[in-house]
Amino acid sequence: MTQPQSQSPADPPGDSVRGFLPEHEGRQLYEWAHQAAPIGPLLEIGSYCGKSTIWLGQTAKAHGTVVFALDHHRGSEEHQPGESHHDEALTNTAGQFDSFGEFRRNIAAAGLEDTVVPIVASSEIVGPHWQGGLGMVFIDGGHSLDAALTDYRAWAPHLLPGGILAIHDVFPDPADGGQAPFTIWQLATQSGLFEPLATQDTLRGLKRLGR
Repeated sequence: MTQPQSQSPADPPGDSVRGFLPEHEGRQLYEWAHQAAPIGPLLEIGSYCGKSTIWLGQTAKAHGTVVFALDHHRGSEEHQPGESHHDEALTNTAGQFDSFGEFRRNIAAAGLEDTVVPIVASSEIVGPHWQGGLGMVFIDGGHSLDAALTDYRAWAPHLLPGGILAIHDVFPDPADGGQAPFTIWQLATQSGLFEPLATQDTLRGLKRLGR
């Protein structure tokens, strides 16, 4: 694994890449990944069409490590037909939501096919079989309480000391958004296992304590 002396500026994903991560949050994610990549591989839960994956992948590539991109690509509740974030362009011939093809095209266009390792499955399926440690875990999957808790419980234990846990869409005020990401952020901060890092709007980070 290589360790660059300094982090070169990131290239933001193009406007054509669908996603819900604004550039300022993407840059924060990129900076945390730069700190975490020397510790171990990166894992994101909830890749969608690859916007956040591209931010993480650029850092991973520079450090000679990989991003495991976990997503069943069937969408969360809000992506289903008739819901607020449904996109007809991501519906397959069987009428199902399917973002995997779009994800692969975006990763290829970014030159990250040798860095990003897609895992087309859920945390519930993969988590119990995972063995290795991780330098970073980025949780941006389903926003129901069950989904968020499953993601947190499946992956937080695999963070190596000094590794970073990042959680997206954290809204302390219920009037601003769903509470599941905030709930798992609270669990992490109250566990005694993490030290809070900076906050960038709805993106929050914590560093795994220990030696």
